[in-house]
Amino acid sequence: MKSSSVILSALLLAANGIAAPAADLSVGIVLPTKDQTRWLQDEVRFQALKAAGYNIEILWSQNDPAKEKANVESLLTKGAKVIILCAVDSAAAAASANEAHASGAKVIAYDRLIMNTPNVDFYVTFDSVQVGEAWGKYLVGQAKGKGNNLYLYAGAASDNNAFLFFQGAWNYLQPKIADGTFVVKNSSEAVALKGKAKLDRADEAKIIGQVTTNWSFNDAKSKAEANLTAVGKSDKGNVFVLGPNDDTSRAIGDVFAIDKDVTHYFITGQDAEPQSIQYIIDGKQSMTVLKDTRTLVSDAIKASVGYLKGQKPAQTTTYDNGKAQIAAKPTAIVTVTKENVKQTIFESGYYKITDYKNVK
Repeated sequence: MKSSSVILSALLLAANGIAAPAADLSVGIVLPTKDQTRWLQDEVRFQALKAAGYNIEILWSQNDPAKEKANVESLLTKGAKVIILCAVDSAAAAASANEAHASGAKVIAYDRLIMNTPNVDFYVTFDSVQVGEAWGKYLVGQAKGKGNNLYLYAGAASDNNAFLFFQGAWNYLQPKIADGTFVVKNSSEAVALKGKAKLDRADEAKIIGQVTTNWSFNDAKSKAEANLTAVGKSDKGNVFVLGPNDDTSRAIGDVFAIDKDVTHYFITGQDAEPQSIQYIIDGKQSMTVLKDTRTLVSDAIKASVGYLKGQKPAQTTTYDNGKAQIAAKPTAIVTVTKENVKQTIFESGYYKITDYKNVK
């Protein structure tokens, strides 16, 4: 049985005149991994395209660039006219984009920008710099006095978004690192660059290379454990943690929570994963950035249907991928904390309040 949200989305698509016989159209969707709730949610929401009468197929890369390339090739062989690709490796995905264009397919970079190729037609995204700025702004807002211990963590160095997230966070954190409000405890590169307000990509790569979680729960847990083992009691106490996404933030937060010398921690996140919403309610995670994937999936669907009809999707900006300015229309983000979780998550209909405990 189709979920009510998928049926509703299908009806809305039809009402807007974009439903079509399945045999006439084909869209191939490649998502990065089944191991994170976020992407499983996207898979369900993309079914609205199928429910509206479009012939689609969703394949998984399981964080393997080679498998991702094979997935794209498989979809092209089946006649996909549009490829929606969430890249595992932003640079390696260029080869797939080139191959898709050579076959005549349109390429939509989904959530992560495909780098170093002109063969990307549209970028469906949230404003990743704003996500990082939301983290930085939150942590700065909690800090008092000087000498606050700060631990930095980042996403995978192969993901262009990880750089954009870090750039946004640095915009807010760097002035407070420079003036001594924060003291970075787990990155010598960040300490060396604390006087530099604007980092170039090489600078960011140096820091991210030291603090990457690879978007992996286990890698994040191991890195946090190693970081806390390497420092002394004075480097703990009340700490501030730049967590890169909900999955890794829960892993990092759990490590900080059981260290007897950590008296309190503030930690950021993103994606509003169900488990992290409960963590926020319980005070185990400080905030998350809601990137409403209902809207993101809807934008990707509209763009793909537009291309199938020979139309261009509406854009508000462009992103430089190293070879071209890629058209985009970023989707808004929302900061979620314990104070506003009821309004932003439950009253908005994102999740059901009955699925959670201790909501006030």
